[in-house]
Amino acid sequence: MPTPLQRELEDMLPAQDRLLDPADCWAYGADNSRLHAAPEAVVFARDVPAVVELVRLCRRLKSPLIVRGRGTGTTGAVVPDRGGVILSLERMNRILEVDPANRWLVAEPGATNTEVQQAAGRAGFFWPPDPTSSAFCTIGGNLACNAAGPRAVKYGTPRDNTLGLAAVAGTGEALRTGVYTTKGVVGYDLTRLLIGSEGTLAVITEATLRLTPLPETRQLLQAVYRDMHAAAAAVARIMAQPVTPCALEFMDAAAIGMIRGYADTALPEHAGALLMIEVDGSHAQIGLAAEAVRRAAGGDGCLGIEIAASAADAERLWRTRKALSPALRNIAPKKINEDVVVPVSRIPELIDGLQELGRRYGITIVNFGHAGNGNIHVNLLVDPDDPVQMRAAESCLDEVFALVLALRGTLSGEHGIGLVKREFVRRELDPVALQLMRGLQRVFDPDGIMNPGKSLPDALETTSRP
Repeated sequence: MPTPLQRELEDMLPAQDRLLDPADCWAYGADNSRLHAAPEAVVFARDVPAVVELVRLCRRLKSPLIVRGRGTGTTGAVVPDRGGVILSLERMNRILEVDPANRWLVAEPGATNTEVQQAAGRAGFFWPPDPTSSAFCTIGGNLACNAAGPRAVKYGTPRDNTLGLAAVAGTGEALRTGVYTTKGVVGYDLTRLLIGSEGTLAVITEATLRLTPLPETRQLLQAVYRDMHAAAAAVARIMAQPVTPCALEFMDAAAIGMIRGYADTALPEHAGALLMIEVDGSHAQIGLAAEAVRRAAGGDGCLGIEIAASAADAERLWRTRKALSPALRNIAPKKINEDVVVPVSRIPELIDGLQELGRRYGITIVNFGHAGNGNIHVNLLVDPDDPVQMRAAESCLDEVFALVLALRGTLSGEHGIGLVKREFVRRELDPVALQLMRGLQRVFDPDGIMNPGKSLPDALETTSRP
């Protein structure tokens, strides 16, 4: 028997733009977090009027509305744990405009990151955010959690590379934010507010992205260190000199141990940390830039630095980093992966603390990530089918987040909050700031239909004194 929502969707949309059968809807109830909940319906919007009509319907029926790209997120942000409608934007995937003279590109949210890069590349530009899942993830998803990738160390995140947005608020009203210029200070910055809001305020229907000219060439260096302290000191030196790398990735000793046997590497047996450093620029300057970074990367504790002399050398060096994901999938196919950020100078303290937590809870913890901005991917290798191990992992994660905050860090750099970190958020945010955020949420979404139960924790219950 169809529900009232399903009956209205049948009247509102053609059959090809909706799914109502539970079996058809099932696949849209999960993301890469492995969490799952069944939606009541799935809708495929093709234009802004369809989004407006759907938001107004959900508001009238008080039905949750969860906006989805391709489901590559890892935090459960698009899991419909309270039922309702999944709004898939995969069919709103057009590149609407590329303007090389003004260095912008306008795209719909369902376009993939790679499709945007290809369109920009044909004009000699690129959009800096480049998550690992760029071939599959959508621009809307990148904006929803401010997903950046390795290039953020030099070029910034989506918040730094988006000029304006079109969106539909939870009120059912369409709006525009931002500018078409690189400067603009009229009104409040709603563009940066919507980016990272994980669909809890509005449905992003269009993005004006700021483009950057493609560099003429790149140079890759691989540096190996005795321990994480020596590597972190090198990162600080690299980031203090004038040449900013376009990528500065690291792996700790546990990660290096994982890849032995999975890649053709010649890393020393006693290697305690590894940096992959890439610089970009003009052909005339790249040699000087690489040499400046090489000098900064050397020093006490450095066991060796190799500079790729050819594309084949670069591919061989990157193979070390690329071997980590398959190694982790083979050893721990259901690992817990958290992304946290600490000040660069505190990375050694974080790694030391994580190693201690791993020993105390009997859990192998493997760390890698974006060293240039302190964004560390913390991987707990556990078996989720083992209840004892999962209880230990829950307690361990609690202490991981406490450690990050004690080091003046933040709970997420680019994966977002979603469901999995939601209850930890009040540990980081100032209570007054959190209250103001909830007020903003009520303005955009007065009936609480936009991705409810995600990102911000519920207000704590208060009881009056007798």
